[in-house]
Amino acid sequence: METIADPGAARRELVLTWATAIALLGLARVASSLEPTGLLRGNLGALAAVLFVVLPERELRRRGEGWAEQGLPWWGAADGRTWRAWAKGAGWALAIGAAVFPLFVLAFWGWAELAPRLPGALAQAAPGPLRLEPRLPPRFALLAASQFLVVALPEEMFYRGFLQTAWARTDPGRRRRVLGAEIGAGFLPTQALFAAGHLLSLEPWRLATFFPGLLFGWARARTGGLAAPVVLHLLSNLLLATLEASLAGAR
Repeated sequence: METIADPGAARRELVLTWATAIALLGLARVASSLEPTGLLRGNLGALAAVLFVVLPERELRRRGEGWAEQGLPWWGAADGRTWRAWAKGAGWALAIGAAVFPLFVLAFWGWAELAPRLPGALAQAAPGPLRLEPRLPPRFALLAASQFLVVALPEEMFYRGFLQTAWARTDPGRRRRVLGAEIGAGFLPTQALFAAGHLLSLEPWRLATFFPGLLFGWARARTGGLAAPVVLHLLSNLLLATLEASLAGAR
């Protein structure tokens, strides 16, 4: 691991890498609205996944590092260490989800029931009223696979693997212990960039992704790897998709 001579410049470089990815995605989104076949529009998620891996890959190679140093467990498909690391991460993700997800479900249902009774535009933006009709989204297995490969894995590699890890190295003495996790420098800025990146959809409520970002970042710090935040990110997205499918089915 190289010594960082200019921590401020290193942090600016990290933000520039993030800004480059978001700018390219923004341009692609604009271009997709003009492209008549819909091919680009249908593959914006895949483009994001590629950028979130390729852009930091260039910097990692310059430093003589790989994704293993960023917490990604992979010794090959035939190596038992790979699957033990992912199983351990999945166990952590399930434990965290068991503690947090019921609260989110209650909040979702509560908002769906309350919001239609609010005045004016607030009621118009409400998702409900929502009756208790749980159901899985259509083609759930395909959704889970795409969420893992196109969303959870590349986003966690970029944000919690590359950004959070590299930012912490710019000030290794700045650490704080939170619920058993050693939280390093740049923890909050990383999650803020994660939330800001979601504004490409032009939906301000997506800034709320800052809060699950805190959870994913904590899981990265607590476990020392990316398996737990990747699986937790996947489960979070699938839970939200299931709640939205239940909402649609109840209308």
